[in-house]
Amino acid sequence: MNIIFFERKFPSANMTLIKDELPILIDTGFGSDVKETEQLMKEAGVSPEELHLIVNTHYHSDHVGGNFHFQKNYGVRIAAHKWEAELINSCDPEACSAEWLDQPVEPYRVDKKLSDNDEIQIGSKTLKVLHTPGHTLGHISLYEPEKEILICGDLFHQNDIGWLNIFREGVSSIQRSMESLDRLSKLRIQQAYSGHGPQIENPVSAIDEARERVGKWLKAQEKVSWHACKRIFSFTLIIKNGLAKEKIDDYLLTCGWFQDFARYSFKLQPKEFIPILLNEMIRSGAASWHNDHLIASTPYQAPQKEWMNKNIKPKNWKPQDFLT
Repeated sequence: MNIIFFERKFPSANMTLIKDELPILIDTGFGSDVKETEQLMKEAGVSPEELHLIVNTHYHSDHVGGNFHFQKNYGVRIAAHKWEAELINSCDPEACSAEWLDQPVEPYRVDKKLSDNDEIQIGSKTLKVLHTPGHTLGHISLYEPEKEILICGDLFHQNDIGWLNIFREGVSSIQRSMESLDRLSKLRIQQAYSGHGPQIENPVSAIDEARERVGKWLKAQEKVSWHACKRIFSFTLIIKNGLAKEKIDDYLLTCGWFQDFARYSFKLQPKEFIPILLNEMIRSGAASWHNDHLIASTPYQAPQKEWMNKNIKPKNWKPQDFLT
């Protein structure tokens, strides 16, 4: 078993390619980066035709965006947790939280529905599926017990944890994250790879830090909302390559996530929350002004405008989009 970890710039999430008798790709990046995704695989010595399976840690656009390309052009089978698979396969408008987040996702179908403790055969080794909800209800991690390797998606990162969607995944997302982290803390882990940022240098320490942070969130839930708002809005600024100052108000007022956080987390009218969010984005260093455009501070690769202009979401998916 050979693990090739691709640390990627936003808007794409990291990918992990496992080379064995049955090659597996874990997560496929943002849809606009699919040519780069395919090239990275080929440079690592695996052609798309050789892929045995794509496994998604969860269904957010930066993790599943390449699914359409690989499924349509190469017939690659896709695996995901059964709860998210049901939403995907029924073309539910809530799938991928894409409508609420305003993130485009091209249509795909989940062929293999996964449950906790399922095993995925890759040849010389077996990956164990761990249901680790929190970031999403159907979030999974993958564990290889012999080499003590963990692929943890967006549950936790080197110096951060995944944002929590209390409006689409439930207010108990915080408790679920803690339970998931507690579960992982009992495993022997030598190497860990997450959905964003570098390979995790000290997994045990990173899990402990994540548990400590979630513990603080349980006592001050406003921190959960601020963390989420800044992450969501930063991702918006990335995929749109910034927003013009005069367009920000109108845009935010159309967003489900913004409306929910303003009204229910911060008890404000959405218009009142706009300057507060903008000030926090600047204060925290998450974004900055450039010629009256608000730009995300994290390094990113802006999607092509023609790709973004398609603006495909699950509400637009049709059964004939899928392979049978």
